[in-house]
Amino acid sequence: MELKAKLYLVDEEGEKYMGIGVLWLLDAVAKKGSLRAGAQSLGISYSKAFGMVKHLEDELGRSVLERKRGGSDRQGASLTPFGKSFMACYDSFQREAKAAMQEPYARFQKQVNELLRATEGAQSGN
Repeated sequence: MELKAKLYLVDEEGEKYMGIGVLWLLDAVAKKGSLRAGAQSLGISYSKAFGMVKHLEDELGRSVLERKRGGSDRQGASLTPFGKSFMACYDSFQREAKAAMQEPYARFQKQVNELLRATEGAQSGN
């Protein structure tokens, strides 16, 4: 038995706008220098990536990406200073939150194992 937790920030309608996938996307954009290349490296469509970033920016009321026009490839994007700080803040939060679950999970796992041992051989329904 192991614990797997997914953390999301949701809007007023309960729609996800920030989670590990968006964090990975922002990181990929920072490394690749464009939203399209970042999306491609994660195996998601540009339109999906664009929608993820737009929803995040709409909810935060701030730009996380600076879109660039011009240059030889006429495209590109980088994280804004706010985007870099937000990304670091969220990453720290999600790591801390997941680590904080380990102790209660260990207690739960111990209780379940004790329950299993106590009821061994006494399965109902047979």
